[in-house]
Order: sequence, then structure tokens, then C-alpha cells
Amino acid sequence: MGLIAVPEDEVATVVTTLEMTRRPPLRPLPASPLRLVAWPAPSPERYRTLFARVGTPWLWYSRLVMDDAALIAIVHDAAVAVHAVTDAQGIEIGMLELDHRIPGACEIAYFGLVPDLAGRGHGRWLMAEALTRAWRKDVERVWVHTCTLDHPRALGFYRAQGFVAVKRTLETFPDPRALGVLPADAAPQVPYLAKRR
Repeated sequence: MGLIAVPEDEVATVVTTLEMTRRPPLRPLPASPLRLVAWPAPSPERYRTLFARVGTPWLWYSRLVMDDAALIAIVHDAAVAVHAVTDAQGIEIGMLELDHRIPGACEIAYFGLVPDLAGRGHGRWLMAEALTRAWRKDVERVWVHTCTLDHPRALGFYRAQGFVAVKRTLETFPDPRALGVLPADAAPQVPYLAKRR
């Protein structure tokens, strides 16, 4: 057992991969005033705005630094489905991205709501919507990953929905706050060490 030093301008996290290898039994869709709106071929700007709105509190940044061509190659792919979650006024407050590019599998690539909606049951509704769309006839595995930077209840939530943890990895990456990609006050629950310089 030992500790591994992480540079002050980097972040480390434990990533847990979870999977479901059997379609869950049919259940009534949880009630929610929210709507799931398909976003076929979203523009990079529109996509990144929603990605940042949902993911900044958890230091999501990979799609913010990806060049337009690489982002478009993913989110415009016919096997990738991007959805926005909207409230009653049509304001975009969450996202769901399903990736069917690997035959027989679906990755829930991005799943999230703005933090103000946590603990209100909307996550169960969104997961029910996600699983309905993920489990196509040819799909044998649906998987998702979460990490210790995500909402503290994320791992328990996925397990409660029927996912089983199958792998754990360590990930380090440049702190997006140190890169100037996210504001220095983003994700205050994750100490920003680089600002001490």
C-alpha cells in the first residue's frame, strides 16, 4: 500500500466501470415534468454550452477542449444519440448521450442533470429513458462509468438501477481550472491546488 503524489496542476480520480448484461424488467416510467429532446447533429457550440452547464461542477472538460472536427465526428455519428433534458420552460438542464458505435453494446457516454435537480427523482426518470433507448434489439451490454469526481451518490445510483461494477481504474489529467478551461471556482469540493502558485 502506498500513496502516489499527483502534481498540483493535475487531478486524480478512481473510475468505476459498470455494466448491465441483461435488459431490465419492464417497469412504469417514473413521473417527471422534464422532457428528453433529441439533438441530431448539434453544433459544437450548442453541445459544449450544455456540456459545461451540466458537467462543470464535476470537472467534465474533455469535450470542451476537443477540436470541432473531432467533436463533430462523435456527436454527428449516426450511432451516437445526443439528447437534452429540458424543463417546462424549455430550458436545457441536463444531457444524455448514448453511444452504439460498438456492435452489440451501448455506452451511456454522458448522463447528468444540473446539480439543483439532485435528490428529486429526476435521475431515475432519466435513467429509465436512457435504458429504454439503450437496449436495442441487438444490444447485449449497456455500460457506464463514473468516478470519484462525480456526484457522491452517482456510484450508488447506478448500482441501484441494476448496473454491476466490473472494473476500477485510476485516472490523472490536467486540472481544467489550471488550464483555464473551467473557472478557478468550479467544483469547490475538489481542492484546486495549482492556485497556490
